Amino acid sequence: MYSSKAMRYLMFGLLYFTQGIILSYFTSLNALYFLSNGLTMTDAGIFAAIALLPFVIKIFLGMLSDRVNLFGMGHRKPYILIGLLIQLVCLLIVPGINLRTQYWGFVFIAFMLQMGMALYDTTTDGLALDTTPEAEQGTLQGVMVGGRAFGVVVTASLLGLLADAAGWPWVFYALAILTLLAFPLVLGVRETHRPAGQSFNWKAFRAFKSWPIAALSIAGLLMFFIINGANQIVNPFLQETFSISLSQAGFYTTIWGVGVVIGGVTGGWLLSRLGRKKGLLTSLVFSIAAVIALSLIPSRTAAWPIIFAFGLSFGAYQAQYFALAMAFTEKSIAASMYSILMAVSNIGIAAGLSVSGILADALPFRTVFLLLAGMNLLILPFLPTIWRSRR
Repeated sequence: MYSSKAMRYLMFGLLYFTQGIILSYFTSLNALYFLSNGLTMTDAGIFAAIALLPFVIKIFLGMLSDRVNLFGMGHRKPYILIGLLIQLVCLLIVPGINLRTQYWGFVFIAFMLQMGMALYDTTTDGLALDTTPEAEQGTLQGVMVGGRAFGVVVTASLLGLLADAAGWPWVFYALAILTLLAFPLVLGVRETHRPAGQSFNWKAFRAFKSWPIAALSIAGLLMFFIINGANQIVNPFLQETFSISLSQAGFYTTIWGVGVVIGGVTGGWLLSRLGRKKGLLTSLVFSIAAVIALSLIPSRTAAWPIIFAFGLSFGAYQAQYFALAMAFTEKSIAASMYSILMAVSNIGIAAGLSVSGILADALPFRTVFLLLAGMNLLILPFLPTIWRSRR
């Protein structure tokens, strides 16, 4: 592993940046792509739920990397490289698929792309847990959440402009080019032997019997259900209400991404500075206010600060859950246990995307936002257990 802290942070930030560029597409353009091809928000929501399934089953990918030193190259590095290659190949194939006539082919390629991303995602997390001292974990989570959000910021406007000016194929080609950025740093990684205390141990899974971990998992599922369900329908809402273009949708996503970067850093700071109780409560109250504000957007101009504020709440929720998941993770099954905690959050994402898409077809967008804002209150019963628990 790199001895330089700056190089380590850069590598992890770039790997999460690579996730962010795909998130940028799904966040700002995928629903609009479906609508432009005559499909519905229900179709977009169900598609997104299917495409995210690899992030639910990635538990097994984490277990594989915990147990198998692949090709003698390590428990993390070769899996990261394979995952990046799968993502690259799928992005190059997508432009040749007609969404209207080959819908299930599009679903399959998206599923495989997300499988590649899930592979390098869970093994990147495992590498971070293997090599990062506990005192640096909050900082590293801020770097990774910020890196992913920066990927959204950099590409959101670019993707919208490309879609308007050059057509959809160039959106996917641009994503493929950006996927290459992390390769050089990953190739330079030299994994060290894992300490005896971090060797794979099935008994460590007993940790999942504890109520604090169950409470954290349920709270995380609800958090990600709410913020991703709301996020999916922001641009379709603005397009229906204010007739925004694809380029404008990209710009709105850019300001959202800036909010996520700042919110991610702030969320980690709140957790370490204020403690679990005050940090989590602050983020919950802010999330309720931000999603309610989305339902009240009166104009295109007013949308800018409101979407930025929503990005802040999105980033804070993510960073706090990720940091808590790292704190609860057993070293002997680092990638496996952390991937399970992440899989729970991804179930929340898949469910949120599916449900919000279905609701958006049945109810006014503003009503859906209000329903999602109210769901934050369901998190409250689980918070006392989380902030009182200790490793």
